[in-house]
Amino acid sequence: MSATPPRVPPAAEPAAVDPRAVEPPASAEPAATAEVTPLARAAGHRGDWSVLTSLAPYLRPYLGRIAIALAMVFTAKLLNLYVPMALKQLIDRLNVPLTPLLLPVGLLLSYGAARIGVTLFTELRQVVFARVMARTSRQVTLQVFQHLHGLSLKFHLARRTGGVARDVERGGSAIADLLDWTIYTIIPVLLEVAMVTTVLVWIYDWRFAAIAIATLLLYGLWTFSVTEWRTRYYRAQVEADTHANERAVDSLLNYETVKYFNNEDHEARRYDDNLRQLENAQVVSIKTLAVLNLGQSLVVALGVTAMMWLAARGVARGEMTVGDLVLVNAYLLQLSAPLFMLGMMYREVKQALTNMERLFGLLDERQDVRDAPDAQTLSSARPRVAFRNVRFGYDPRREILQGIDFDIPAGATVAVVGHSGSGKSTLARLLYRFYDVDSGAIEIEGHDLRALTQSSLRGAIGIVPQDTVLFNDSIGYNIRYGRPDADDAQVEAAARAAHIHDFIVGLPDGYDTPVGERGLKLSGGEKQRVAIARALLKNPSILIFDEATSALDSKSERAIQSELDRLAVGRTTLVIAHRLSTVMDADQILVMDAGRILERGTHSQLLAKNGVYAQMWDLQQRQADEVAV
Repeated sequence: MSATPPRVPPAAEPAAVDPRAVEPPASAEPAATAEVTPLARAAGHRGDWSVLTSLAPYLRPYLGRIAIALAMVFTAKLLNLYVPMALKQLIDRLNVPLTPLLLPVGLLLSYGAARIGVTLFTELRQVVFARVMARTSRQVTLQVFQHLHGLSLKFHLARRTGGVARDVERGGSAIADLLDWTIYTIIPVLLEVAMVTTVLVWIYDWRFAAIAIATLLLYGLWTFSVTEWRTRYYRAQVEADTHANERAVDSLLNYETVKYFNNEDHEARRYDDNLRQLENAQVVSIKTLAVLNLGQSLVVALGVTAMMWLAARGVARGEMTVGDLVLVNAYLLQLSAPLFMLGMMYREVKQALTNMERLFGLLDERQDVRDAPDAQTLSSARPRVAFRNVRFGYDPRREILQGIDFDIPAGATVAVVGHSGSGKSTLARLLYRFYDVDSGAIEIEGHDLRALTQSSLRGAIGIVPQDTVLFNDSIGYNIRYGRPDADDAQVEAAARAAHIHDFIVGLPDGYDTPVGERGLKLSGGEKQRVAIARALLKNPSILIFDEATSALDSKSERAIQSELDRLAVGRTTLVIAHRLSTVMDADQILVMDAGRILERGTHSQLLAKNGVYAQMWDLQQRQADEVAV
């Protein structure tokens, strides 16, 4: 059997709440706002300053490390500033005839020590700051992940998994890039330019500094203006990359459907359309980059040529030594390389900010369902559930539930039947508080769901859904997911109760058998039994069976149904069913149609009414007789 997953806090304990996510319960009336897709909102322009201010709180705990790393950068730059001076003195000393014993050993050693020191302090800075970059990226990515799980079902039904995953991946890596480029590359380069300019003015005359400053200003003006112009093309490239990833992931997740309809070529054409958009965006981005690089090279070349002309003229006139010429040339090399990098760095920073904008855009997604500041913890072992004149619609323009009103007494079983689209499964989603009702209320032990913590509410409910989706892990892990701290014996007991233990132990890898993406390696009936075992293991006080045996054959259904009936004893149970034979023993049966309750009563009472339920019963009995024949 697979190893036990890490322990988690008991489900009844409320989870920690993000302070930004706390607000009073949602209003009873829905806001009539236009529907906006998640990625459209996430991609909205947040602004560079907004992104940086959002990142700042994550850096505060590491101000000490940042200061130490900056001190090392400053030391490395001072040593780098000394290297050309040592080289100048060496050349000037070597112009004078010397005996081998009078070689400037001290200058040679100091020159070598300075070069080693530059590398040493640069690498030490990386060692000190590595943890800051990695942990900040991890913390932001984790918060986005938690926030995505905290969003309502409305967001997740509209999202494209591939696009969201791509935004999170790019944004997480962009954080480390931004910190590295901004704090330890751009700032040191500007510091080095200032130091070199100061030294040139101090040693020589103002013309060297004037050329250096003019070159820097022209370079910066060209770089910033062209990079701002190019950002729109990079954004287009990011959008195209996201859409291409969405298409690829969506197609691969629906691999079987593609095969069923022989549409491999169709999917390839659709994917190629996205790739063609990405290709065009990349080509435009590369062309505009060439324009940027050409202008940068021209500015630097003009500045370097002007300074070398001044230095060469000074040597020719005897105003400067050969060592001075070497010094100026060395400083020019020190300046030109960082200037070339400065353009690349600014470009990388803008791209990182664009990627982080999308990442923090996901954090901007509003949590429609939130805990109230004074939310209480549900603690009743046998809670009573009541729907009070509940009205709800996924879209404000189309109401799904129209004044639903019923009670589930503590320990009782209420079944809901009706045709597809009548609103049965919506009851389960509202009870789980995946959505808040538009009007009316759902109460547990007299408490409005909106006054309870979501963690304690969902910890008290167990569900066997109609469409069981499993994690791409082992069977043992998927069963244990109902209670991650359960031991192997408890997992096996739940599997036995769900009549799947014998099947599992008959597999070559037993409970360690992988189930594949979304559990596709298992049949529909096997997946449903895993879901039943998972619910049994959770041992909740409120149970929801949403077509819990729909994927089982008649023999298995009878065996599982007896286990479900035993599981429901003493628990408050809501059964959503299509086959009426599975709910005959319910304490009350509700017949729904078009979001309304048409009939209610026990099985015998509803048959005696000879209404909608009786007609459905007769129809299903005739169909069962025809199958038997």
